[in-house]
Amino acid sequence: MTWRSSTLAVSLVLCLVVVPSFANKKPPAAPINLNTATSAQLQQVPGIGPATADKIVQFRKSYGLFKGVDDLRAIRGIGPKRIEKMRKYLVVAKTSVTKAPAPAKKASTNSSPTAAKKPPPSVAKAAADTQEPEEP
Repeated sequence: MTWRSSTLAVSLVLCLVVVPSFANKKPPAAPINLNTATSAQLQQVPGIGPATADKIVQFRKSYGLFKGVDDLRAIRGIGPKRIEKMRKYLVVAKTSVTKAPAPAKKASTNSSPTAAKKPPPSVAKAAADTQEPEEP
């Protein structure tokens, strides 16, 4: 056997032994939420490697929360067959996002532009009653 032949044989054996061990990773114990999972958590799912996990996280940041597992089809490289393999390890649950309350808007009964500048009649009357009469 020549040097090239033996190197090729060793490489082939390594590929046959090492590669399947990476392909058969242990799936997560509980389904992973697509809307809250980190890249590391997503990589626990069979069929999701580092690049795909990063794409999923970036997609979520850019377009918002997932509505269903099938939304993954919008990500390049994830097709229907791949989703079916991953489906049992993924869930989509709504997250409790606390938002600051929106500022209250005052209801306007008059739509004229000057209506907002005039005080309500009760305030105008109270202001007129508190003014002192002018001296002659």
